[in-house]
Amino acid sequence: MALLHVLWIALGIALMLWLNMKYKLNAMLALLLAALFIGVAEMVSVSAGWLPGDAITLGSLLETMTTGFGSTLGSLAILVVFGAVIGKLMVDSGAATQIAQTLIATLGVRWVKVSLVVCGLVFGLAMFYEVAFIVLAPLIIAVAHEAKLPFMKLAIPAVAATTTAHSLFVPQPGPVALVDAYGADNGMVYIYGIPVAIVTIAVTGWVLPRFLGTLDFAIPEIMQADEVVAPEDRPSFAVSLLTPLIPVAIMVGATVANIWLVEDTLAYDIVNFVGSSEVAITIAMIAAFVLFGTAQKRDFSWVMERFEEAVRAIAMVVLIIGAGGALKEVIIDTGIGDFIGTLMTGVDANPYVMAWLITVLLRLATGQGVVSAMTAAGIIGAAVIDPSTGAMTGGIDPALLVLATAAGSNTFTHVNDAAFWLFKGYFGLSVKDTLKTWGLFQLCNSLVGLGMVLLLSVFVG
Repeated sequence: MALLHVLWIALGIALMLWLNMKYKLNAMLALLLAALFIGVAEMVSVSAGWLPGDAITLGSLLETMTTGFGSTLGSLAILVVFGAVIGKLMVDSGAATQIAQTLIATLGVRWVKVSLVVCGLVFGLAMFYEVAFIVLAPLIIAVAHEAKLPFMKLAIPAVAATTTAHSLFVPQPGPVALVDAYGADNGMVYIYGIPVAIVTIAVTGWVLPRFLGTLDFAIPEIMQADEVVAPEDRPSFAVSLLTPLIPVAIMVGATVANIWLVEDTLAYDIVNFVGSSEVAITIAMIAAFVLFGTAQKRDFSWVMERFEEAVRAIAMVVLIIGAGGALKEVIIDTGIGDFIGTLMTGVDANPYVMAWLITVLLRLATGQGVVSAMTAAGIIGAAVIDPSTGAMTGGIDPALLVLATAAGSNTFTHVNDAAFWLFKGYFGLSVKDTLKTWGLFQLCNSLVGLGMVLLLSVFVG
């Protein structure tokens, strides 16, 4: 009977894709209808006794959807909107072009992909994922334009680098939680993780695009400059590059300062307030107002025009992300995570493969990377950690187990993942093309990551 959870979720997602791809129904509406379908199906199943649990009402379903919509936007709306404003100012002030032309003149076209991959790695390590993506996206578009390359050929390796760093390495929240859950050593996670990341990005960024066709998509509207800016009217290369990196500097600075600060003190509160993602990107946006606007002898009205244009361009993306949050919350409330955990408990298989597989299934079902990783860690940890000593059994390496679980959390994602809609909306893609690009490179990342963990396990555990 519990398989009904899986059936209703699968049918709901299929309904969303069918409405969007067949009838071109707006993605926000299609997501909300899919969430409603799954919720009503669950309600009927519980009422009929086909599934265990308390009775579900239409009122509680509505509350679940609004909670998911609101909580998702509550954490992402400021980041996405203010990030889009910074990107628009970078484009229209000529800052993005300045960075692109300088990189190409210094490194040559051949090495610009490598430089963007390095930027993606740094951003993924240092920032909240959505901030990292929004800072990186205008650089990708500008460099691709100057190098006369399809922007997606640069976007895939650069964004793959960002997602890989974000999912594998401390200080990002997922890896931090996994290191704690498995009792792993941070240093060993980095030692094993660096070759895993290098091979993963190399395969995803350089091999996979060869099998994806031309990847020649139109430049997204938000990244099209209103006018060509003469070189003498552009910000300098240093200003152009460092302004969008302000959130990195602030958040990394706060992390370092916390080593010495004491909790519940005024200094600790101030540093962590300023170092939060929302405040850091607000400071960066205000700096962009000045450095890309008034400092370049542009009226403040010019700055506000760009602000309004960016908000209009990104508004639908924000609403779609919220609708994805509603779908995610309904799916989580079905108890699919507990069902998958119960299903996999007691299966005798390679612990690294099991950690990866459980995380993948949970990520596909819930759309949440950290939640899927931590749930999988609880299931696997109960099976491989001796409760009396806290040590791994059977020669399992905790650092490799962290990387296997993290690779599973960085897998193929679809319509219940906010990052899916961010990638689609920012780059102006259809759902089909987003699945072809974002979906496949995420899947490639995950599979190669698992493969590298299994290879390393031959030598170290």
